[in-house]
Amino acid sequence: MKGKLLRVVLPLAFWLAVWEAAAHLLGKELFLPTVEAVVRSLGELAVTGAFWRSAAATLLRVLAGFLLGALLGTGLGALTAACRWGDVLLSPALRAIRTVPVVSFILLLYFCLPTAQVPVVVSALMALPVAWRSARQGIAAADPLLVELAGAYRLGRWKTLRLVYLPAALPALAAGWETSLGLAWKSGVAAEVLCQPKWAAGTALQAAKAYLDTPGLVAWTVVIILMSVTVEGLLRWALRRWRGGRGA
Repeated sequence: MKGKLLRVVLPLAFWLAVWEAAAHLLGKELFLPTVEAVVRSLGELAVTGAFWRSAAATLLRVLAGFLLGALLGTGLGALTAACRWGDVLLSPALRAIRTVPVVSFILLLYFCLPTAQVPVVVSALMALPVAWRSARQGIAAADPLLVELAGAYRLGRWKTLRLVYLPAALPALAAGWETSLGLAWKSGVAAEVLCQPKWAAGTALQAAKAYLDTPGLVAWTVVIILMSVTVEGLLRWALRRWRGGRGA
């Protein structure tokens, strides 16, 4: 336990010290505020209702987009792995989604959706192809002998999926979902910065930049990082529990 704590505390203390030293050497808060200035800004934000409402709205949008994209991508991955024509028809479109710049999606969706919905859809679109690819590759990695054995015992499609394909796909699915969540955070906040919904961390970032409030800008960035790390940690824990349960 102490070793784990040290692995977290020591790097954090080191980089905070580097940050503080660099800020003092530069001596210009507009370019790099001190740790104290950012903490003070965080304290000022934390006592306002707008801060909590904006942070909660961003969290809900990113989670909604991630779940939508990850679940749809996993389903499409299973479909394209099981159906040759499904793979032929859907794979090119999913690969195209993966290569299109996120800014293009944001600008296109801005014209046809309410501003609060754009980050959700963009997050889903960024998560979808990663989840699709991981599910497709994971299902394809199933042991052919186990698949043949399931057919010999006439387990049926659902039991074969649950007992053979799903355990084989779990490692790839876990990695794909973790990557999808990171992309959902980055793309969702970027969409908020450009579309500026009324309540959003991205809107607060844009406002801080417009008013040259660098401590506020860094403070909001820290909040977004903390939310992202917390959610990713919870997802990793849930996936470990799921994999452990499946293994049992």
